[in-house]
Amino acid sequence: MKTWEFEVLDPAYGQVTEGPVWDGSGLLFTRIQQSRIMRYDPAANSVTIVRENTNFANGMTLDSEGRLYACLGGAEVDARRVVRYNADGTEEILADQFEGKRLNIPNDVVVDPEGQVWFTDPYYEGAAGPWSQDRANREQEHDSVYRLDMQPDGRYRIHRVTFDTTRPNGLLFSRDYNMLYVAQSGRQPDEARQLRGYPINSDKTLGPAEILHDFGENRGIDGMRLDAEGNVVATAGWEVGGPGPMIYVFSPSGEVLEMHPVPCRRPTNCAFGGDDLSVLYVTTIEGYLLRARVERPGRPVGLGRMTSV
Repeated sequence: MKTWEFEVLDPAYGQVTEGPVWDGSGLLFTRIQQSRIMRYDPAANSVTIVRENTNFANGMTLDSEGRLYACLGGAEVDARRVVRYNADGTEEILADQFEGKRLNIPNDVVVDPEGQVWFTDPYYEGAAGPWSQDRANREQEHDSVYRLDMQPDGRYRIHRVTFDTTRPNGLLFSRDYNMLYVAQSGRQPDEARQLRGYPINSDKTLGPAEILHDFGENRGIDGMRLDAEGNVVATAGWEVGGPGPMIYVFSPSGEVLEMHPVPCRRPTNCAFGGDDLSVLYVTTIEGYLLRARVERPGRPVGLGRMTSV
């Protein structure tokens, strides 16, 4: 197995990078604590700010029309929600409450071919600024995965789809969209750290989860993407135990196919990019943006180039 050689594209500024997504010619990613969306342009080998004041934007994705979605987690009145950035630069709120209570700290988001938006909503202490250190600010009594269905008036209706998760993190569809992979990423000793697969029923509810991989006491998956063959490429591990910071490649059934060390303390997310989607970009807890050319191309996220941020 060939070793993946990572290079640093953007240095660590002491702030978490996350949410990488390839827009067709460059990589968008977030600097959570700086409340910025950044873009790396491979042609110019440069990183620029494309949006500021994002209220701790974290995970991002594109839909089939090239529209950008993001999970916000800040304490401001216009945060703790899932949004879409429209072509005119405005921010459209898709969800900010469930059953009359504010969401926790939306983390990761994906969009299915029918345009339904799925997102995770964990409460990680400290993940969205000083306010989030205090668990008394948490309104939901559970950490769940949700699905948003567009209504005839253009608004979205929210549905809770998991009832057994604590701190659900990364989110990913299988190649045939019949399975939803969820990173169950607990922090406490009594919380599981697992890659789970939930069958997607015909009515878009989820069946019972299958535990595909259990990380035991060590840090589990943060973010993940699909390669062209339908394997799960995931960021996991840490500097304090286990095999260390890694990119894991799992088969659809959870078999560990490959493990590749990452030169950081904790990788947070990844995305395939480049003309042939054979470049893997990785974000980290320290704030690096890393890149490696890999021998397994990825599956595209969305179709077509990003329309706006």
